[in-house]
Amino acid sequence: MKNHLLWMLIAILTCGLVLTSCANNDDPVLPPTDEVEAQLQKMTLREKVGQMFYVRLESLDPSIKWTTYDDLANIKILEVTENIKRTNEQYPVGGIILYAWNIVDEAQLARTIPQVRSMNGSPLVCIDEEGGRVSRIANNPNFDVQKYESMAAIGATGDPMIAYGCGNTIGTYLKRYGFDIDFAPVADVNTNPENVVIGARAFSEYPSVAAPMVTSYLQGLKDAGITGCIKHFPGHGDTKADTHFGYALTQKTWEEMMACEMVTFKAGIQWGCQLIMTAHIGAPKVTGSDVPATMSPIILQDKLRGELGYQNIIITDGMEMGAITKQYTSAEAAVGSIQAGADIVLGPRYFTEAFDAVMAAVNDGTISEERINQSVRRILKLRLGMNR
Repeated sequence: MKNHLLWMLIAILTCGLVLTSCANNDDPVLPPTDEVEAQLQKMTLREKVGQMFYVRLESLDPSIKWTTYDDLANIKILEVTENIKRTNEQYPVGGIILYAWNIVDEAQLARTIPQVRSMNGSPLVCIDEEGGRVSRIANNPNFDVQKYESMAAIGATGDPMIAYGCGNTIGTYLKRYGFDIDFAPVADVNTNPENVVIGARAFSEYPSVAAPMVTSYLQGLKDAGITGCIKHFPGHGDTKADTHFGYALTQKTWEEMMACEMVTFKAGIQWGCQLIMTAHIGAPKVTGSDVPATMSPIILQDKLRGELGYQNIIITDGMEMGAITKQYTSAEAAVGSIQAGADIVLGPRYFTEAFDAVMAAVNDGTISEERINQSVRRILKLRLGMNR
């Protein structure tokens, strides 16, 4: 009798297991425990591609035509307009960068930034606020914030704590106004006195001086709740031309860069910087060609990721700059920079053209969806870290 009851119990349990197994055959796969992977699985391809574009507000309004930066300054887009909303319904974006002409005063920023955050893609809000010449807020007379002469003046003090104070002060007011990312500090080493684009934006002509200034500034931003970005890899300090308007190059070898420019970038990587911005400069003695670093797998993958071990986000410099637009279409530049290893395409000249080109490249196999996923994982990791 006992044996009979035992066999009945086993049979019931076995039946239950079989039924449970059969009942679950059509159930969805359980979500992964990793939060980034869980989010990634829920995203459409369009949503993922959108996270890889950080753009200016004007890029989402097809009615706006511009040729020079002065044109943009005269247009003065100060809010998320209906035209922008309509485009954004089909074209999600991961970030919006505000320029000086998008900013009037505190009251206007308080209206505009919540509008930006409500856009499709939940974009992060970015700005170039280095301190000194490139300061969209501090150089606006309607804002009562501390102003800095230049990063070169801070570097000349030889005291990294002053750089920390600068980063923390800037980060504090950016956080108060609602920004997420500051495209600063400049990590270039200003070794060429004829340089017209970097100059006093860099901390020093000596990498041993610049490196601790860069990491201290980054820490100051971080302690204020702002994510920094070091730029312009692999170093814009030894060039003469301005990549806003055309081609620029460095004649340095990689060995020469390792002894100078890479000192600051390696310091930033070791500190844990989350974003590195590329330069649109050619480095023919490194790559063997005139291709801009932004579109060079040798620079971005072999050197930055391979030799220097950088694992976080690579973001391009503005893709509307002359060094890119005089050689490539927006479509070519977006696809080419992603193929080279960039995770975020910043400010393409024609955003929807660039977006459509990346979508088409994935659909025809030119870029694999897994390559897109690699970048989006890094971006989601950054966003999740900001929310903790």
